[in-house]
Amino acid sequence: MGRTSGRSLAMLTAAMALWGTIGVFRRAIPLSSGLVAFFRGVIGALFLILLTRAQGRRVFRGIGGRKVSLLLLSGAVMGINWILLFEAYRFTSVSVATLCYYMEPTFLILTSPLFLREPLTARKGLCAAVSLLGMALVSGILDGTPPQTGEWRGILLGLGAAVLYTTVVLLNKGTAGMDPYEKSIIQLTTAAAILLPYLLVTEDFTALSLTGEAAVMLLVIGVLHTGVAYALYFGSMEGLQAQTIAIFSYIDPVTALLLSALMLSERMSTPAILGAVLILASAVVSELEPMKGG
Repeated sequence: MGRTSGRSLAMLTAAMALWGTIGVFRRAIPLSSGLVAFFRGVIGALFLILLTRAQGRRVFRGIGGRKVSLLLLSGAVMGINWILLFEAYRFTSVSVATLCYYMEPTFLILTSPLFLREPLTARKGLCAAVSLLGMALVSGILDGTPPQTGEWRGILLGLGAAVLYTTVVLLNKGTAGMDPYEKSIIQLTTAAAILLPYLLVTEDFTALSLTGEAAVMLLVIGVLHTGVAYALYFGSMEGLQAQTIAIFSYIDPVTALLLSALMLSERMSTPAILGAVLILASAVVSELEPMKGG
């Protein structure tokens, strides 16, 4: 492995590991999911703007047209997606919420024939079916231990977040060729902007209180999990193949599962562990290119 690809792989690994810890930090912030999502967008966008300026690059050069419209729409969807994911962390374990969120590859497989005109191959169809079986095992339906009402809410919120993340991925297909940092700044800013009216209606700002520890956790989510993680992720693109990036993205859920067990003492049943393996394995296999005969 060359020096460039090794550095890129380290950056990608760091970004995915950071994203895998976000659920643990969210648990330590006594704010609504809407507020956490709003501050994540604002802080992350400001960090990326400062980073691009420090690198001597101009932001928003010659932007306009259909691609920016798609970015604005995807940014709005991203903001709602964050709320659903952060709410899922409240109602169910970090591990289950993360696994629900990582149903996104399955939803993308199932919707690609309709929206991207990509054929549904037998291999991808099988991976989608295995992933759905894994989700059923995680939910507890198949082993006779269905979740309680609150747990169901967390599962449905996590799956809803996965659907919205799939929507963001589909919309981003139409913005190919744009600078990745510029795309992220527009999306993060839009996510925060779309959340502001919602917060003004639903939040009682006079009753808000935030401890020093919680404020630090919020800054960590905004700076590390958003600004730094996005910078590392996009900075790794040049030195790696698309398939490598796709496979290493599963460091994120594996990290979340390990931390939820070690730091939050969240335990998964044996069927749920099997379901987690099926979900992650099917997602990885779906990303692999089939071997071609010589």
